[in-house]
Amino acid sequence: MTNAAQNPGQDVPPPRGAVPRTPKAAPTIYDIAEMAGVNPSTVSRALSKPGRVSAKTQKLIEDAAAALNYRVNVFARALPTGRTHTVGLIVSDITNPAFFDVIRGAESAAAEHNYTLVLAESAESAEMELTTAQRMMANVDGIILASPRLSDEDIRELATQKPTSVINRFVDGVHSVVADTEPGVTAAVRHLVAMGHTRLAYVAGPERSWMSARRWESIRARCEWSSLGVSMVASGVPTVDGGRRAAAAVRASGATAVFCYNDLMAIGLMQELQQAGLLVPDDVSILGFDNIFGSDFTTPPLSTIKSPLRASGEAALLRILADLDNRAEAPEAELLSTELVLRGSTGRAPAQP
Repeated sequence: MTNAAQNPGQDVPPPRGAVPRTPKAAPTIYDIAEMAGVNPSTVSRALSKPGRVSAKTQKLIEDAAAALNYRVNVFARALPTGRTHTVGLIVSDITNPAFFDVIRGAESAAAEHNYTLVLAESAESAEMELTTAQRMMANVDGIILASPRLSDEDIRELATQKPTSVINRFVDGVHSVVADTEPGVTAAVRHLVAMGHTRLAYVAGPERSWMSARRWESIRARCEWSSLGVSMVASGVPTVDGGRRAAAAVRASGATAVFCYNDLMAIGLMQELQQAGLLVPDDVSILGFDNIFGSDFTTPPLSTIKSPLRASGEAALLRILADLDNRAEAPEAELLSTELVLRGSTGRAPAQP
């Protein structure tokens, strides 16, 4: 009795000279054509541009493709057309909830137009962002840069290679989708004035963030108009930890109301001040930007300036598609409005001693 017979569960080596089994070849349009009873060219038209064949033939081909588990090879399809039907999206920090809705907006618009979204992050590094964008360019039809840290020159260079859109940044000569800070900031400053605040502060974001500078300009201009004192607190790390680190400087500024570059920093600042014994909003009022998911989970819930995150992702994707179809107008900034969302983290200024 052989060992195999004694141990039926043991692997038995193949006989000498046996040819190893190879995976079954992927189905092709020729297999679909044979099953559907049509020409391969008809299958190609039906799969690449639905509507060019009759509804009955389209259904036959789609059923055959499904039965064979056929998947379109986007790179093979790109050979005759130059299109991969993919668009790249690079975000500066994939862990920041502010980008969740940006991604959803771009993905929704891409799916509606039969495109696939390819996602990557730059980890707040201009060097990584450029490297990632250059690698993506070879395999996508266009690219979206969300809150890019690249120089204007680098972004314009990328735009000469493939259709390019930027979000939260204005770059001359490139399609730009920008949140208009003025409506939200104006409403916020008016609210703080009505609450008796006279000294404000702004906790800034990354030094290379165009949007951080834009938000500071809006806050400073509105405070000057309202005869309020305002100062900027440098931080640079757009995270909860970055907000915590800014707490000591915020206390030293003497401000009774504080804007933070984003909601994550506002949450970190709130936590650190509360741990130091300050009450929010009795001792200090705090506002964020973006209105991310979870900004109302804090105690108290965070007041914030809502940014059009989902609409920004959708608009940037549609700009890419318009460029690909030669429908795009001259590149210019598309402004989307912001609005104030009042919750419990803002209140009346503390009484002066």
